[in-house]
Amino acid sequence: MSLRILITNDDGVDAPGIAIMADIARSLSEDVWIVAPDGNQSGAGHRFTLGHELAIDQRDARTFAVIGGSPADCVVAGMTHVLGSHPADIVLSGVNAGQNLGDIINCSGTAAGAREGALQGAIGIAMSQGVNYEYGREVDWSNARHHGLAAARTIIAAAGAGREHYYNVNFPFCKPSATKGIEVVPHQRFSRSPFRYYPSDNAGKFFVAIPDTPLPLDRAADFEVMRRDGYITVTPMLLQQTDMAVVERLKGTLSL
Repeated sequence: MSLRILITNDDGVDAPGIAIMADIARSLSEDVWIVAPDGNQSGAGHRFTLGHELAIDQRDARTFAVIGGSPADCVVAGMTHVLGSHPADIVLSGVNAGQNLGDIINCSGTAAGAREGALQGAIGIAMSQGVNYEYGREVDWSNARHHGLAAARTIIAAAGAGREHYYNVNFPFCKPSATKGIEVVPHQRFSRSPFRYYPSDNAGKFFVAIPDTPLPLDRAADFEVMRRDGYITVTPMLLQQTDMAVVERLKGTLSL
């Protein structure tokens, strides 16, 4: 039986990265579906649109846009409604325009799409194409195009039957021929949140932005391994977030 694959993203159903993800998925299976936001939902994290009605715009036989919905909304709609009684085996989220590295994954809508996919029982894989922001915001998609299928295949094969993880993948911004391979790495824990108040040129207004990267950086973590070393990074992320070592350490020590 062919794998059933659901695709979502946070850049919107019409974004170029989702077309690349669809090409990857269709090389894995003939049973590919897209349920994605109708517009940009970058930074939405794992937000659900609770208490507000949503609507689905069917674009073609297997492509649906959720009007005003987040990536997590889209995965829920796809897994529990659009796909009926046969939910997806794999949820692919992306390909995002720009890297999702380090603590940024905590607010990433791309990562949340894969996370919700795993929570719904699928293999969840988020993919992002890195950008060298020192030279602007233009995205060179060639690495994701060239290596995306191989990365997906190797993760799916390694994931097996386990559903306690989702996978965060980042493609470096070098040319495909310069990519050194795939490394399984931890995500970078920054010394502080990278998000800061950033003043606008308009009086009394401001942005929430990432004006600089908190230092120091771990040379063995995703940020540096992708950016400096030119590897595709794969980070397995746990769904169970409880620190069991601390649970054991604190047992019997807390009281009222």
